[in-house]
Amino acid sequence: MYARPTVTRSLQQCLSGNRRLFTSTAQHKQAPLPAAFEERVSQALDGMRTAGTFKTERVIATPQRAAIQVQGSSSNVLNFCANNYLGLADHPQVVERASEYLHKWGNGLSSVRFICGTQSIHKDLEDQISQFYGSGRDTILYASCFDANAGVFESLLTENDAIISDALNHASIIDGVRLCKAKRFRYANGDAQDLDRQLQKASEAGCPVKMVVTDGVFSMDGVVAPLRDICDVVEKHGAVLLVDDAHATGFVGETGRGTGEYWGVLDRVHLVNSTLGKALGGASGGYTVGNPLLVSLLRNTSRPYLFSNTLAPSVVGAAAAALDLVSNAETRTPLLRQLWANAELFRTRMTDAGFTLAGKDHAIIPVMLGDARVASQMADALLRRGIYVIGFSFPVVPRDRARIRVQLSAAHSTEHVNRAVDAFIEVGRELNVI
Repeated sequence: MYARPTVTRSLQQCLSGNRRLFTSTAQHKQAPLPAAFEERVSQALDGMRTAGTFKTERVIATPQRAAIQVQGSSSNVLNFCANNYLGLADHPQVVERASEYLHKWGNGLSSVRFICGTQSIHKDLEDQISQFYGSGRDTILYASCFDANAGVFESLLTENDAIISDALNHASIIDGVRLCKAKRFRYANGDAQDLDRQLQKASEAGCPVKMVVTDGVFSMDGVVAPLRDICDVVEKHGAVLLVDDAHATGFVGETGRGTGEYWGVLDRVHLVNSTLGKALGGASGGYTVGNPLLVSLLRNTSRPYLFSNTLAPSVVGAAAAALDLVSNAETRTPLLRQLWANAELFRTRMTDAGFTLAGKDHAIIPVMLGDARVASQMADALLRRGIYVIGFSFPVVPRDRARIRVQLSAAHSTEHVNRAVDAFIEVGRELNVI
């Protein structure tokens, strides 16, 4: 029988005399800001509200899916602004595997990977991702694709090297570049000729290693990067190519391998950074996949990897299940068929109605409005009609290029898409957009 430990009198006196170490009734107030700093921040926020760029968060009261409930609303609304491209965020097999891994492997590892944070499931998922892209590759997992982009440049490049980045690359790439001491060059969005010129400048500057980085899909515009042309230029200059495929993995390309597969150049891309938090289950997690030597160096030097907790087992399980669904033609094909049918229907009907749309060949279809206030007003009016979308304005997009970014999903039915278009037409006429 379990015996209670003996507590000495001196220890009892110590504990009783120091109850404040264990309990407190004090109200801990927030430290006040310096007055000048508080005033500056308040003015910045007021300026955002005046310009119509202040962002508020709507609270969802259901799992992520095509039809959701927003807190404060009595009925469901159709969600057209999630990255849930394949509808796997609440797929039964994904949820079941997440639950299975949670109960079998625990909630978390309380450690980074190289100390005691690597379970067999993490290595299995890395192998699964490598095999998804093809032989001869290795994979390193991160907490997010943002972390993958934050850790790749500083680890692989020196101050003598060069980064040549697309002008419209994602904020995470921009931040990752800022952390690196390599020389920086920027080329016009999707312009292979300007890329050629910038690579020539990097060569003339004596940079021994030149790394080109581009989004595979520019998510604010729904535009697929011209990777075939980019690969030609990269190879001409003996450079290294990194593609951020966050808005392509799982659903772009014939079998969902992303923009490299879409253009037929997957074997010409050295590294791919992507996410497990969009099409592949919608939770969190990211990765770098590609050349094993580069991945090995990242595993030993990439700071977001070395100093961040490992992925939770439930996230690993969900991602593995999502990859199984995408890798299997029987489950993948109907999802892709529905997704692209939805995108075609939305684009066709909206164009016929007179809206100006951006992008091409993608499930992201921006409705271009220009004015930030109009974008915000349209989003609010659409929500009242049961369509959940968000207006995007500066600084997320350039000034006077405000838009509503519509994102189609395989979870949407044809009826859902038609309801959304009908609502857009009604509101567009009310606001004199069309």
